[in-house]
Amino acid sequence: MKLTFLGTGGGRFTTISQKRMTGGFRIDDFNGKNFHIDPGPGALVRSFQFGVSPSKLDGIFISHAHTDHYTDGEVLIEAMTRGMTRENGIVMGSRSVFDGYQQWGPSISKYHLGKSEKLVLGQNKSKIMENIMIKGTKTIHGDPTCVGFQMKSEDLTISYTSDTSYFKNLSDYHEGADILIASVIRPGNSSIKGHMCTNDFKCLVSEVKPNLAIMTHFGFKMLNENPIAEAKLVKEKTGVPTLAAFDGMEVDINDKNPRNFRVSALKVDNNPNRNYNDIFTSNSNNSAKR
Repeated sequence: MKLTFLGTGGGRFTTISQKRMTGGFRIDDFNGKNFHIDPGPGALVRSFQFGVSPSKLDGIFISHAHTDHYTDGEVLIEAMTRGMTRENGIVMGSRSVFDGYQQWGPSISKYHLGKSEKLVLGQNKSKIMENIMIKGTKTIHGDPTCVGFQMKSEDLTISYTSDTSYFKNLSDYHEGADILIASVIRPGNSSIKGHMCTNDFKCLVSEVKPNLAIMTHFGFKMLNENPIAEAKLVKEKTGVPTLAAFDGMEVDINDKNPRNFRVSALKVDNNPNRNYNDIFTSNSNNSAKR
């Protein structure tokens, strides 16, 4: 199974400045299926830039009706359905994305929902898709219908928090996750309503105890600090290998042994101080390559 991060920025100011890309991320070869998660601005272009084909998608997940999560959703649906000429795939997400809720959404037109299965997810609502169990997870966010997910196959369980405040029992929704991916918008204890900071994520990781934790969706304050250092703090406090995702990061994961993973950089950036060997905080069995 492979994760590809097509953008690790989040929040309105990172999005409009593109201080980090905002294309969301891909899950490929998860029990033979490929999914694009939260395709924000640039998701289509970044897919081609980093060598993942939007026409080979089996599903698109959009957690809520905020622009940094849905903007490229419709064009990816067109790619998944060969220009709306074939019935293919599934589109999953919050009520606001499909039907609108109060001032949020809808984010996908009825036309673009005409060739794919539609799955409105809520907390603990689940569906079996060809031996993959997909379950919605609770969030507390500005869009009240925002939803995360947990995907489970026979060998591997992936959880994604989307945007949410840390709250009591958040870990219950992500219990059993081998891979825990979370939006962590701010560093330290600098929390903001509807989002987690590093200290919040540290608590969640210590409760869930995944084999691998990944931080993404960084805001300005996080980027002005050091996401890699923040990930190291999580690892030191929890003992769980923790990554601070970067644009173009690819993580190859052994389905049967998720602690055995490899981090690759799909694009060499222009930062001469970047040390890719320092990006992951796990044991020496893992490797990174430039």
